Amino acid sequence: MAKTIESSELIINSDGSVFHLHLKPEQLADKIILVGDPARVDLVAEHFDSIDFTVQSREFRTMGGTLRGERIMCLSHGIGPDNIDIVVNELDALANVDFVTREVKDRRRSLQMVRIGTSGSLQPDIPVGTPVIAVKSIGFDGVLNYYAGRDEVADLDYERALCSHTGWNPLWARPYVVASDPGLVDQIGRDDMVRGNTISAVGFYGPQGRELRLPLANPDINSRLESLSYDSQRITNYEMESAPLQGLSLLMGHRAMTVCSIIANRMNGNATPNYRTAVEDLIATVLDRFVS
Repeated sequence: MAKTIESSELIINSDGSVFHLHLKPEQLADKIILVGDPARVDLVAEHFDSIDFTVQSREFRTMGGTLRGERIMCLSHGIGPDNIDIVVNELDALANVDFVTREVKDRRRSLQMVRIGTSGSLQPDIPVGTPVIAVKSIGFDGVLNYYAGRDEVADLDYERALCSHTGWNPLWARPYVVASDPGLVDQIGRDDMVRGNTISAVGFYGPQGRELRLPLANPDINSRLESLSYDSQRITNYEMESAPLQGLSLLMGHRAMTVCSIIANRMNGNATPNYRTAVEDLIATVLDRFVS
């Protein structure tokens, strides 16, 4: 018997759209580009051959259209892992829940999601401007820990090694380690991109080891992370969304990956606020490889 979802659990707006994204099931494309900044949606959509709709709700801006004969959409998720929890759950509902009967569909629809973002490097030899693919993502946000099946999609040995090496603070959420979709990584990744392990932090300042006026509880956390080598793999960079995106997608049967342009090197103390050109180049490259 199909599962029926109560209206309090999945809120559907009066126009038939999903609560936060304001998208309708018929607007959903199987190929989705995700970006943080709503203004960046327009940079992506400039490459589309046609634009069929634009929907704006809070920080969630979506433009859908076609590229090389395929349906595609770009959606902005805003900043942080909590927004990813909203976006992935609502996209999955659009794909796999009948909005009339509220029943989960028998036949599952799998989405392909590529997030294009910005990030800070944790390794001195990864300079500003480098695109880094999150082959594995390390969630410091705790989002995946709220879902059943978390251990089945996570690298538990890596988690234990990280906690041991860093002397993990018990007041923080337990980290989880999840992989990106290998097929998407092979499709998007080339020699012009670094493949690494990316941390998804729960904030931008203290949770990423930045100290302004407030002192940090663990001021040496970044040096400990930079020095960790697990199975000959280094932690390459910080951002805030890849782990919940990849973890939730694994649990739901979707395919997801993240590639970020490095705009700061945390070890060298270098940063550039003028990263638009690098991001525009990365957008063009990803679209060319995502839709062939």
